[in-house]
Amino acid sequence: MASKAEKPDGIMETVKTVFWALLIAGVFRTLFFQPFWIPSGSMKDTLLIGDFLFVNKMAYGYSRYSCPFSACPFSGRIMGSEPERGDVVVFRHPVNGQDFIKRLIGLPGDKIQMKNGVLHINGQAVKIEPAGVFTETYERQGSAGTFPRCSNNPGVGGVCEKTRAIETLPNGVSHDILDITKQAQDDTGVYVVPEGHYFFMGDNRDNSTDSRFPQNAGGVGYVPFENIIGRADRIMFSSAGKSLFYFWTWRSDRFFKAVQ
Repeated sequence: MASKAEKPDGIMETVKTVFWALLIAGVFRTLFFQPFWIPSGSMKDTLLIGDFLFVNKMAYGYSRYSCPFSACPFSGRIMGSEPERGDVVVFRHPVNGQDFIKRLIGLPGDKIQMKNGVLHINGQAVKIEPAGVFTETYERQGSAGTFPRCSNNPGVGGVCEKTRAIETLPNGVSHDILDITKQAQDDTGVYVVPEGHYFFMGDNRDNSTDSRFPQNAGGVGYVPFENIIGRADRIMFSSAGKSLFYFWTWRSDRFFKAVQ
């Protein structure tokens, strides 16, 4: 039976264990991988609401945004590697400070334009191939409980449809994109990406407030290299319910699914 004198030692050992566990977790999160949960449908059907993934921070090096609360004590980027067109990237919004996830479309110096819903890079239209229709149930999704946007008009519980195509970027990266309706951002002026900045778009093109929208209107605008946190490589698991802890709603076909 432990004596009264031994009890404070036991408490201190517990405190030390918790301290080192938190320190190791903090170092791991800062240097290697950051958890990220998909809250919106802007990247469908590549990423679904409720997907849980780890962001690879080693992919592009480190900036002050690599640390929790943006606490890394330096400016610029160290051990930096240039992201590639087509990467799915998590970055810190230049204005509102939230973490966003989008696909990298424009590199520094690129000229980006949308014409009749088709992406043009440096004056050339990207390759587009029809890929049928993406369907999902018209019901509330995720913790926010929002309904998906559809190209048809289903009732609650009906089949929500979006036109799907395969887009191939100039470097050969192919990915699905979705189309819901004609909108103003289907035809834009030319965006010239500044040096040291990047241009991002969501794969669910008509449901993404991305670099096509200026920052003073709530959009992403051009994103500085320093604001990039890491690359999304693989979905660990996915929940179709209100919380990722509702394991009975996990999608069995998305465990360890590569992000393409």
